[in-house]
Amino acid sequence: MYKIKTFNQIADLGLQRFPGTRYAVGAHITDADAILLRSHKLGTADLGETIKAVARAGAGVNNVPVPDCTARGIVVFNAPGANANAVKELVLSGMLLASRGIIPGIRYVDTLSAVTDHAELNKLLEAEKKRFAGNELAGKTLGIIGLGAIGSLVAGMAINLGMKVLGYDPALSVDAAWRLPNQVQKIENVSALLANSDYVSLHLPVLDSTRGLINADMVAAMKPGLCLLNFSRDEIVDTAAIVTGLEAGALRMYISDFPRHELIGRADVILMPHIGASTEEAEENCAIMAADQLKDFLENGNIRNSVNFPALTLDRVHGATAGTRLSISNKNVPGMLGKILSILAEQNINVVDMINKSRDDIAYNLIDLASTPSPEAVKAIAATDDVIKVTLL
Repeated sequence: MYKIKTFNQIADLGLQRFPGTRYAVGAHITDADAILLRSHKLGTADLGETIKAVARAGAGVNNVPVPDCTARGIVVFNAPGANANAVKELVLSGMLLASRGIIPGIRYVDTLSAVTDHAELNKLLEAEKKRFAGNELAGKTLGIIGLGAIGSLVAGMAINLGMKVLGYDPALSVDAAWRLPNQVQKIENVSALLANSDYVSLHLPVLDSTRGLINADMVAAMKPGLCLLNFSRDEIVDTAAIVTGLEAGALRMYISDFPRHELIGRADVILMPHIGASTEEAEENCAIMAADQLKDFLENGNIRNSVNFPALTLDRVHGATAGTRLSISNKNVPGMLGKILSILAEQNINVVDMINKSRDDIAYNLIDLASTPSPEAVKAIAATDDVIKVTLL
């Protein structure tokens, strides 16, 4: 029986992926094999000795102590792209709100509740509607910084709206490149993209290289009148630089899903309460992806969409040897695989199939065996220098 401890409310469609005959799931679980959460701030105290994996039903993992997990051999999963459509649609709403006088117009109409004569109301609206005129998106240029699952969807949407799209992503993966519409013009640096865009949408994770990316120098490089949309992460933008840019006219408007007190109440800022992924569909998609990844890891040792371990999958061997598999995480140092295989050889255990990969300072191995290793063999592998975690699957 596998045990999954949950934090937050996880969508039922995700929880249903765990068969009740093989899984115990809930907030009450102790000695869990894995943790499934959304926004709960996970502390190192939550990482008990039995924890093998943490899965976040969302893209970001800033609420998970990833370095501590890595040091303990705990695989951290996320759900990239599961909320991409929800964020894409909110980006569209942000661009529309920034280009037309929609919010001021609605607020003006709300002041007219005392006007009961329909003819008089229409006369007022006709006289005042020019105050809320704006511009169309078609023909404008959208710059996208970060061309992953969300950025590529935003690019396709903008192209369908008749916009020109510029894109910047120094770490563009092969999979992301395949998803990207070929009409996107790739730009080599951020400042060039900012200087040539009417709208810029941010879609980046928080890394040392992206923290504070939009700073005073970048604001100074912006095309005058640019509208910046941040549905990515608060830390990517320097709020003081945004205020300076708005007051100097380098920025026409700032739209963000991450409110800051310095920006609340400004007419040239639209702030939303972190609702980028707050749709029923997105929450269900994230929960399903996170649950499926946890299941495949706990049952088979396979890793997909981990932020700290290498991606690695190995098909199970069927028949008499089915179920005899070792998963081993170790420090990424030379000679580790040889030491592990030597211990198995000493026990006269044949290796049927295996795969190993590394990522930064961590290495991960899946080894299918012709027979089940003895508890002593497993303990000997676990006691080997630089081995972090061993699991018999």
